[in-house]
Amino acid sequence: MRVLDFLWVLSGVLLNAFAQLLLKAGANSVGEISMSAGAPALWRTAIGLAQHPGILGGLACYVVSVVVWIVALSRVDVSIAYPMLSIGYVVNAALAWWLFGENVNAQRWLGIGVIVIGVLLVANSGSRS
Repeated sequence: MRVLDFLWVLSGVLLNAFAQLLLKAGANSVGEISMSAGAPALWRTAIGLAQHPGILGGLACYVVSVVVWIVALSRVDVSIAYPMLSIGYVVNAALAWWLFGENVNAQRWLGIGVIVIGVLLVANSGSRS
């Protein structure tokens, strides 16, 4: 894979990962959402979330990531690009641990390591000419 092509793919992956982290920050602002709280409470929660900078930022990252991803797919086989989304697991696990204090234990890191090895194998498997 050419460096520029990889950068398109990586940009799409990172935008997607950051979108998840921003959405998590927004979700954390309201706590656990109970579907049994009743329509008025759910409506207030939805309005609050719709105005939260984390939710808005996450949605913006998703929109931009779709555009970037389309460019990446025009340059790279989907069978190579799509597995690279797994890089987002590494980014999200590390940043969730750092930003949100989430417990990322050794078993999770081992699983993420297996994913990374798989992504490297796919990335080095070749591409269209």
